[in-house]
Amino acid sequence: LLFIVFTVIYASIILGNMLIIVAVVSSQRLHTPMYFFLANLSFLEILYTSSVVPKMLEGFLQEAAISVAGCLLQFFIFGSLATAECFLLAVMAYDRYLAICYPLRYPLLMGPRWCLGLVVIAWLSGFMVDGLVVALMAQLRFCGRNHIDHFYCDFMPLMSLACSDPSVAQMTTFILSVVCLTVPFGLILTSYGRIVVAVLRVPAGASRRKAFSTCSSHLAVVSTFYGSLMVLYIAPSAVHSQLLTKVFALLYTVVTPVFNPVIYTLRNKEVQQALWRLLYVKQTET
Repeated sequence: LLFIVFTVIYASIILGNMLIIVAVVSSQRLHTPMYFFLANLSFLEILYTSSVVPKMLEGFLQEAAISVAGCLLQFFIFGSLATAECFLLAVMAYDRYLAICYPLRYPLLMGPRWCLGLVVIAWLSGFMVDGLVVALMAQLRFCGRNHIDHFYCDFMPLMSLACSDPSVAQMTTFILSVVCLTVPFGLILTSYGRIVVAVLRVPAGASRRKAFSTCSSHLAVVSTFYGSLMVLYIAPSAVHSQLLTKVFALLYTVVTPVFNPVIYTLRNKEVQQALWRLLYVKQTET
């Protein structure tokens, strides 16, 4: 039953994010900073979920096996992409803040080179941060019990299997987690706070309601993503149940990638129109 449920969820994540990428690439109207960042987020989440879910699906059917090197590689890929998403979500919130609060200066503030630079920094930062963590993890000795009570190779389950002292890796991970989670999340909250203040100056009506609806849905998903990561990586002692740990892990590995395409783009009229135009062109060609 779980295999079927999560297979459907995984397929919907891949399909939803692929539709966003196709819409942005194929439509000239969507060649703007906001949709450029959204397309990057969609590509990132395809890779992000694909580094975890296939192995999880295997585990539903039989006891999944993985080598130590494979486990470290999975954690490196997954962790790097998760960290990159933290930075990318902050970039997207900053982009919306500039677009709403400084509409006249926005084209100058968010030029193509600056947009590309922000995306490259987000991706590289994720791989550099988790590369350091994995380098420290690779120096540990793993012996004795070799079963991970989890659906992927996460940091704390791996540390519990280490025979050598993992304190350096744990402290480094804690410090990096505090920086990489609280700073982007603080920037997001600040950006949306400024947006709310700007929207409140607009006369009450449909546009204000739409803005508040969009901001609240964005913040709900972002808070779920950052909140679950903060609990597991900054305050892991707060979670006393292994089942609860898996639930929190599911929130940022499966749940938020399902809702992100819907909330950010697929209910957006411009994206819907781009997809309908693309479908119409394909039908006329055939």
